[in-house]
Amino acid sequence: MASQAVDLELLQKSPEKVRRMFAEVARRYDLLNHLLSLGMDVRWRRVAARLAPRPLVGPVLDVCCGTGDLALAYWRASAQRAQIAGVDFCRQMIDIAQRKSSRLRITPPPLWMLADALNLPFVDGSFQVVCVAFGIRNVADPQKALREMTRVCQPGGQVAVLEFSLPQSSVIRSVYFWYFRRVLPRIGNVVSHNRSNAYGYLPASVIEFATGEAFLRQMAAVGLHNLTMRPLTWGIATIYRGTKP
Repeated sequence: MASQAVDLELLQKSPEKVRRMFAEVARRYDLLNHLLSLGMDVRWRRVAARLAPRPLVGPVLDVCCGTGDLALAYWRASAQRAQIAGVDFCRQMIDIAQRKSSRLRITPPPLWMLADALNLPFVDGSFQVVCVAFGIRNVADPQKALREMTRVCQPGGQVAVLEFSLPQSSVIRSVYFWYFRRVLPRIGNVVSHNRSNAYGYLPASVIEFATGEAFLRQMAAVGLHNLTMRPLTWGIATIYRGTKP
């Protein structure tokens, strides 16, 4: 019963808690993403961007953009032509994304904005691609976030979600759970020096999140068509895609 109480506490997703948690880990967020995924997160974002509609001319919106890596992957996949934008409600993350893109001297410069995924500050049909990586499970209402992403997507455009998932193989799943529950939180919390147990929250939030066909049903419920999912690295992560009719 005690472990269940801890999990319930970890999974509280008030905006204030989530914002504080990401603010605390922002400085070492990229380092830990690469370290804890053994560099696979870079490949996963690259694959997601390569699955964008062609020609990819943009604009592209990265929701819950964090430090901007997914948006920049789409920019590279477009041969550096697509205009990109990113929104996040954590100022520390946005600041890092701005510094990162400034070093690349992107023209026109990306639009980085403080904004909530549940209330995107854009008119309907603004973007060719609306995407999110490892962020939708952190919002208080994932279904509403999907609805907002679909709203600002152009007709015929793509909504893409890259998210952690659960391996189907029982052997891989047992190793995955051991690493996720025992190793990742200890390394992540020590290296990031956070007080919010952000890397204990991560595996708890992944385990309780709807994945696979259940998540595709959520995408269908907001009106997306031509739904597909592509498991990555034995099902540790999955790319979900849908087209706005």
